[in-house]
Amino acid sequence: MAPAARALAVATALAVAATGAPPFATSAQAQRGGLPIVRDTEIEQLLRDYAAPILRAAGLAKQNVKVVIINDRAFNAFVMDGRHIFINAGALFDAKTPNEIIGVLAHETGHMAGGHLSRLREQMARAQTASIIAMLAGVGAMVAGARSGSDSGNIGAAAILAPQSAIQRSLLAYVRTQEDQADHAGVKFLNASGQSPQGMVELFKRMSNDMLFNSRYIDPYMQSHPMPAERVAALETQGRSSPYWGRKDPPELQTRHDMARAKLSGFLDRPDTVARRYPLGDHSLPARYARAISTYRHSDLRQAVAQMDALIAAQPNNPYFHELKGQALLEGGRPAEAVAPLRQAVQLSHNAPLIQVMLAQALNATNNPKVAEEAVGLLKVAISREPDLPEAHTQLAMAYGRKGDLANADLASAQAAFSRGDIVTARQLAARAKTRLPVGSPAWVRADDIVNVKPPNARAGN
Repeated sequence: MAPAARALAVATALAVAATGAPPFATSAQAQRGGLPIVRDTEIEQLLRDYAAPILRAAGLAKQNVKVVIINDRAFNAFVMDGRHIFINAGALFDAKTPNEIIGVLAHETGHMAGGHLSRLREQMARAQTASIIAMLAGVGAMVAGARSGSDSGNIGAAAILAPQSAIQRSLLAYVRTQEDQADHAGVKFLNASGQSPQGMVELFKRMSNDMLFNSRYIDPYMQSHPMPAERVAALETQGRSSPYWGRKDPPELQTRHDMARAKLSGFLDRPDTVARRYPLGDHSLPARYARAISTYRHSDLRQAVAQMDALIAAQPNNPYFHELKGQALLEGGRPAEAVAPLRQAVQLSHNAPLIQVMLAQALNATNNPKVAEEAVGLLKVAISREPDLPEAHTQLAMAYGRKGDLANADLASAQAAFSRGDIVTARQLAARAKTRLPVGSPAWVRADDIVNVKPPNARAGN
């Protein structure tokens, strides 16, 4: 649902390599395919709840589709494969209601359900073939002109450029058709799940107003999306026919949405921005949440912990308030004090993997060998649910090291390197692990598998 560049995003997209990091992790800590990723249990759970009814309506509930948050303030969402919907943090900042984000997810699900990615790849392959043929024809004309001394060389250059422009326009027209189809499919999925398409329409209206001035100078045939006015008009006509047009979001869902936006602001915005958005006179829970996060990240840990304790007093069973306090204490160099709130967060979140990893990190940071076994247990459970978290494998290596189990420490370090994409280091560590593990054991087999993985630049036969 990017304002202008889906074709480029899809055309240049690389394979998705899953990574992970502790909550709340941002661009420096977690990346997927070169994209700056935000990992957070609270926000990811909210987006899963938003997406679940849409995916069911689209027949995609069993495909384990994940919504991935990109640390980018531009309003954007896109798909690059059949298993991930990427959405910018900027979309969450700008969306005032859950229904608006649900509309975005419905649109992106429309691309998935319509098989648009595979069809676009086929279209691009055909366009590339046509482009090559046009280029060869033009080069032939240029060579002929050079030999004859005629003006055919200039004609050949024109023969290269003109078809290229026509091919580009044809491809963009195809993408605009896909966007229109995704809009209509999104409304269909919203209706099927008993949700209003009004949020999608209102969101597109705001985007249309933002683009209104610029669109006066845009060639409509060189855009990857339908022009804003046309798109909104078509959507509104279809949306207003929905029996659910006036349906509002449940208050508790709106509160969760507001809390997610406040959390993103607290972690990603500058303190002065947080202060303007959530002034001291605002005593709402989201405002207090944002200020507590901003205070711990940019100001006084003691004052921040006091604000977090007030949040916990207001909602004792909110796992994310306990998680926040634990994270603040851990990052503030007080890991022993972080253990208790993180244990509470793990229990209240029903063993959320990212929070388990953070608790294990706090246990490791206490340098107490007596808690190493607890850390190993936590990390094994977390890895069983999210096997591609480099930080989980790194912390597991540290926990095994505290126990003196060097063989499994090497294997965990190898798996951490492998998850980060550092194949060379992974193979070296796995080879060392093999010398310390019983031959043929499950751990030895895992190490052997890593040893036998070739680096991406390895040549055939090497």
